[in-house]
Amino acid sequence: MERGVVQERQLRWQTLAALRTSSKGQLSYRRHWLQDEDVLKGCMTPLVLSPYSGWVLDRVVGQPGQENASSRSSTPKECTPLTSGSCSQEKVTSGSLQGSSPLSSTEPSETKGNSDLSLLETEQEIIQAVLPSKATEVEGCIRMYEEMHSLKGKEGLRQRQEQQEQMVRAVSDLASEQLKRFDELKELKQHQEFQDLKEVIEKSSKEAQGQQEKLKEEHRHRAKILNLKLREAEQQRQRQEELERLRKEEGEERLRRLYSIQEEVLQLNQQIDPNYRHKDLPKIDLSAYSNRGNQICGLVSGLIRTTSERGLPTPADVASTERALQEMRELIASMQQEITAAVEEKKRSEKEESQKQKELLKKEQMKAQTSAPAEQLGGKQQKEGLQVKADESIMQWYQQLQDASEQCVASFSEISNCKDNSEVKKIKTDLQKAATIPVSQISTRSGTKLKEIFEKIDNLLSGKAVQTGGRVVSVTQHPQGLDFVYYKLAEKFVKQGGEEVAAHRDAAFTIAVVASGIWELHPRVGDLFLAHLHKKCPYAVPFYPALKEGTSVEEYQRMLGYEVKDSKIEEQDHFLKRMSGMICLYAAIIQVQWPHGSKQGKHPHGLNYGWRWLSQMLNMEPLADVTATLLFCFLEVCGNALLNLYKAQFWKMMIFIQEDYIPRIEAITSSGQMGSLTRLKQFLEECLQQKKIPVPKGALKPSFWKS
Repeated sequence: MERGVVQERQLRWQTLAALRTSSKGQLSYRRHWLQDEDVLKGCMTPLVLSPYSGWVLDRVVGQPGQENASSRSSTPKECTPLTSGSCSQEKVTSGSLQGSSPLSSTEPSETKGNSDLSLLETEQEIIQAVLPSKATEVEGCIRMYEEMHSLKGKEGLRQRQEQQEQMVRAVSDLASEQLKRFDELKELKQHQEFQDLKEVIEKSSKEAQGQQEKLKEEHRHRAKILNLKLREAEQQRQRQEELERLRKEEGEERLRRLYSIQEEVLQLNQQIDPNYRHKDLPKIDLSAYSNRGNQICGLVSGLIRTTSERGLPTPADVASTERALQEMRELIASMQQEITAAVEEKKRSEKEESQKQKELLKKEQMKAQTSAPAEQLGGKQQKEGLQVKADESIMQWYQQLQDASEQCVASFSEISNCKDNSEVKKIKTDLQKAATIPVSQISTRSGTKLKEIFEKIDNLLSGKAVQTGGRVVSVTQHPQGLDFVYYKLAEKFVKQGGEEVAAHRDAAFTIAVVASGIWELHPRVGDLFLAHLHKKCPYAVPFYPALKEGTSVEEYQRMLGYEVKDSKIEEQDHFLKRMSGMICLYAAIIQVQWPHGSKQGKHPHGLNYGWRWLSQMLNMEPLADVTATLLFCFLEVCGNALLNLYKAQFWKMMIFIQEDYIPRIEAITSSGQMGSLTRLKQFLEECLQQKKIPVPKGALKPSFWKS
């Protein structure tokens, strides 16, 4: 410890020696400096601490006794650069500080008390005891000065805190006052809003009361109107009941009228005897009148049956039956006129009979003379006696069917001309779909499915509601709906023959059995079917339309059954295919009946019409390519049924076709048209050799109805 003190002293003396030898130490100082005013001015300037004062304080105040010793030993080293003048100046400064320290200590003693003064004196004594040197004195003064300033700073801080607290209290008081004013203003606004709301509520209450009074008045007014409407509705109901009663009475009267018309029609029909032979006219034939009379009776019976299922008859039904009655009367009158004319003609012919016999003998002699040379030349001569036109009775029947079809078209003119009425147009579309779609769905796959299709068509024609395309449809939706469905259904059956049956011959019997069943329950469909068939295929009558003056070639081709589009006539193969399809369908219809009917009666258009068609066909001159094609299709489909019914008579007709009629066809057939004739000849040869006619393809078996 002592060694360290010695070293510090040595360093201190070395520092002083270095200062003396420095340039500042060589300077000379004036001894009488106190006389200069400049010096006095320098004394009057504020004191400035040395840059080493901080280091001194850290060493003296912050370190223990040993560190203070080391700081004292190190101070001279840092003071070495200073000159002697500077050291002397420090002495003066320290002395002045030391001398002034008691004065400065008196100031805080006045504010803080005697305790602070005694503390400073005690610290000065300690510093003087510890630091007897000049440097120690300077350091002590600096420390004391800083303590003083620290106390002043604390006092200022305390005062500043008091000021801040006062300001805070003032601001708090001000904020409190402003909050009170704000609460008062808010309370005032709430009171005003409450008053405004109260006024609005009172106003709305008055308005609501007025509105309520107005509603009460309107309610009383509406109640009066409702009572008036109720009285009117009651009166309307009573009027409707009265009208319904009158309508029912009128309907019952019309029904009695229908029954009386039916009775008169049946009595008139009994006057027509198809087997009647006049004693003077053995060749007169009344079968055409009988057939038409039966058709009229069936038409009247069908109307009565339909009206009984639907309810009471309408004036249109009565008008239809009256027209049928008038037609029956005209039929009887025309029959009587024909008989009268025939009797008169017979009387006139008897006078000329003798002369005709002589002329006939001459013609026979001429024929015998010319027949031998013709056979030698090998020419093919046609036999005399064949017709070019159909029988008059056949043509009358044909014309009656066409008239009935035209009347049916006229009966639903409102539906057909519904371009501007969207509601009627919608009904028309629904009815047409309901009539045609089930026919398109007929197939040979399942008998159960065929039953469903038949029942759907029958329900539609019976006036019941059916489901079509997600919509419920009924013919009762429009007064002309039933006639429209009759017409479209018959047209669709014929179209299926020309398209479906022409492409798939096996489909003829499934379509035919449905058409036959509908024909039996709804005879008007059968008449319209025949009218459509005869118009599309005149060979189903059969008759060959004649070319009249003024008729264009295109129109005449349409009359023959050809389709003409854009002045182009369809090809012959397609034409023959359509005609054969319709003939096949007709041949299937006349031999099948619906097997599930509740009242299985006589076929509405049976095999006797097939025999008549075949006989009439063979009595007319053949047409190239057409006659052979249609005869082959008809015999292939209907030959087996005709054989089972007519037996030996049918075989005679087959032999007649092979021996007499086929040569006539060959005489008019060119080499490019021999295909259909060859098929007909082969079919006849096979049937005559085997003594049987095969069952047609597609014929329905009993097992079909179980599928």
